[in-house]
Amino acid sequence: MVLGPAISALLVVTGCDRSGGAPHTAPAPTPVPAASRSAAPGPASAASDAGLCSRLVAHWSRRVLDSGTYGDYQSMGLSNGQYEILRDVVDAARAAQQSQGDTRVDKLIDRQARRACTERYRDGTPSGGPWQ
Repeated sequence: MVLGPAISALLVVTGCDRSGGAPHTAPAPTPVPAASRSAAPGPASAASDAGLCSRLVAHWSRRVLDSGTYGDYQSMGLSNGQYEILRDVVDAARAAQQSQGDTRVDKLIDRQARRACTERYRDGTPSGGPWQ
């Protein structure tokens, strides 16, 4: 039988893996202090989704204003809907940039991104797939 020698060889090789014939045991887990333990995080809330959207849109709006060009929304980590918000915010910021100072434009970007993202996530995450 061909299977017999193959199994015997496997057992010999596996048995040689242990040094000194001592049984293999996993190291003891490191105890975690009770103060640093926390419950598993729950699902993302609408507030955190809107906050993340607002921060991303504001960041990329400033980058677009500085560079003068748009990038690919996926490379920015934005959904299609967030990218639409970004374009609206940048359009408003460019118009304001000509008549107002940079400080006011920064505030405008933050305000418009926060308003649009809050509206987008008011009922939780938008439907239509992750790209929406």
